[in-house]
Amino acid sequence: MRVLGAGRGKEARIPTLSVSREWLITPPHAEREAFARSAGVSPLIAQLLLNRGVSDPARVRPFLEVSPSELLQPETLPGAVEAADRLATAVRNRRRIVIYGDYDVDGVTAITILWHALRLAGADVHYYVPSRLDEGYGLNAAALEQIAADGGQLVISVDCGITAVEPVRAGKAAGLEIIVSDHHQAQDALPEADVLVHPVALGPSPNPHLSGAGVAFKIAWALCQRLSGTSKVPSPFREFLVEATAFVALGLIADVVPLVGENRVLASFGLHQLARSSNAGLRALIEVSGLAERRSCDDYDAGFILAPRLNAIGRLGHARLAVELFTRADAERAREIASTLDQQNRKRQELEKQISRQAEAQVIERGFDRESCRGIVLASPDWHPGVIGIVASRLVERFHRPTILIALDDQLGQGSGRSVRHFPLHEALSACSAHLVSHGGHAMAAGVKIRPDRVEAFTDAFLAQASQRLTAVDLRPCLRLDDEVSLGALTLDVAETLQKLAPFGEGNPRPRLATGAVQLVDSPRVVGKAGTHLQLSVRENGHVRKCIAFGRAADALELAEHRTVRLAFEPIINEWNGRRSVELRVLDWKPGES
Repeated sequence: MRVLGAGRGKEARIPTLSVSREWLITPPHAEREAFARSAGVSPLIAQLLLNRGVSDPARVRPFLEVSPSELLQPETLPGAVEAADRLATAVRNRRRIVIYGDYDVDGVTAITILWHALRLAGADVHYYVPSRLDEGYGLNAAALEQIAADGGQLVISVDCGITAVEPVRAGKAAGLEIIVSDHHQAQDALPEADVLVHPVALGPSPNPHLSGAGVAFKIAWALCQRLSGTSKVPSPFREFLVEATAFVALGLIADVVPLVGENRVLASFGLHQLARSSNAGLRALIEVSGLAERRSCDDYDAGFILAPRLNAIGRLGHARLAVELFTRADAERAREIASTLDQQNRKRQELEKQISRQAEAQVIERGFDRESCRGIVLASPDWHPGVIGIVASRLVERFHRPTILIALDDQLGQGSGRSVRHFPLHEALSACSAHLVSHGGHAMAAGVKIRPDRVEAFTDAFLAQASQRLTAVDLRPCLRLDDEVSLGALTLDVAETLQKLAPFGEGNPRPRLATGAVQLVDSPRVVGKAGTHLQLSVRENGHVRKCIAFGRAADALELAEHRTVRLAFEPIINEWNGRRSVELRVLDWKPGES
């Protein structure tokens, strides 16, 4: 990586430790010119493909032109076919089936996929979603015992269960047949379910990165094959599977699993299906989200517009309403639920803003933003436990430190943590476990439960872990860029090809590039209803490109001081009055004068 030095700090504008981002520009691949000629693409596209691990020219067209032939058959997912066989038997024997899922988007969409598959098969099917606030994540013994008492006979978990050793044992003792389907990290001991379905817990599989919705889709696909007696399923199973890809895409993108290989194929086709869905709930959600006029949806629409509305109800209320939206609701009821989800999301946004302001003030007040401090732990009885994880992410973005936020009550505090590179959060929490009631998670995100009288001691222990594991360099935010390009290289054809790299997400990031020194055509203009954005134009060797810098209005005067600048940006295509042109969405800038 080539590192560009930091520009001027903004200490006067932001009253915290302000560290300008380093630009890490991937150097040109030695083979990119030959690769470009062999694949029939521009050198820039070749560089981007090589950065994403596409090094065989024969794989370029399949990557740019996604095909359903890239999908893996259900038997490639360990346990999927056996689970489908048991479900098919249960359908034939009229056994009462209960789908037990998580309360996040991945869980909600996974329940939806299996529910529709089983209803299509004529099953007696129901669902159970635990309360985030009252029950917490995953299978719990009390819920399984109640399901059995209510007449449930077969329970299939989705997006949870792989660590539920004791709850599965209790459910079996209550007389339940149990299928566990999950994608989360397994522990040494696996639950003694009748069937386990998991991408890696039972051995390797060609797609280890499936989300809970992806796992549910494979089981549903296998069930359709079993019920139709052929691997190439007829209508209406085929129409159902096409429709189900929309929910798979929502689950994959919202759960931030790697969008590589088969996942990218599923997400691509699912996003295409989103805008065409006949599901009353999905149509109502799209309408209330302001996307009804779109001919297609993209990864941003799924991850930042639709998913937050689904997550909000699970954070502030109960996610079974989101499941009802996609399963039992007719058009009128779907509009009612979608409106409720939209209202809850607005409430979540207000809560998030309020808590973020309080938390940011506490960071500065307590000195967590000082260079000598390498972690953040904050607690308050006024914070909602369903929102603190989002706020922790915001603090990590701003202060670039591992962060734990704790919502306290009289007996027990619930905490959510987010981390930075080189700080595995689950390991740090294990080192602090003497101060915790419980903890769980992975390297970048985790949750804790803690007694209020242990918060101070935990804070000291966590900050000690941060000091031991992180250096000052680790706290410096970086901006990773794919290439340095000239403005003349950003043709409309190239920009259109760049769009074919989508959908973007974990493992397949949105292309980010850097310019060399380019001239400012005129003074930057402040734009937007709130006057928070900047608009500018730059020139290089006779080529002019318009630019938009969202949220950077405060940089207008400083930018205007320079004749030349360097820009870090995402290329976009602007359409106006039938004319399409390449523009730059500016992410960062540095003075161009050396």
